[in-house]
Amino acid sequence: MEMSSTPPDLTVAAAQFAALGSEQRLGVLRTLVRAGPEGLSIGELGARSGVTGSTLTHHMKILASAGLVTQAKQGRSVICAAVAYKDVQALSDFLLNECCADSVAPNGDHDHG
Repeated sequence: MEMSSTPPDLTVAAAQFAALGSEQRLGVLRTLVRAGPEGLSIGELGARSGVTGSTLTHHMKILASAGLVTQAKQGRSVICAAVAYKDVQALSDFLLNECCADSVAPNGDHDHG
């Protein structure tokens, strides 16, 4: 799994954080991350995440528009997968890379961690 060290721009980060701003969507994404790159059928995703029907469809559309998941038809099934592992890592890095960059150490120097 390749990790990105390039932080997302603020617009992309805001859109992705907004997509994750629902407990149900976060749970759906977590379920897909746990399933790995093979993904899950929409039915299995619903069973594992506890989000089903039109609610799951709605949340998947939001996650897909943020570029965090994909949906692909395979025969009669729709397979959902978390594809943006590096983007999720970049979101985490976005928050943590500059940790304490503006804090001042007791001696008056900036503390860079």
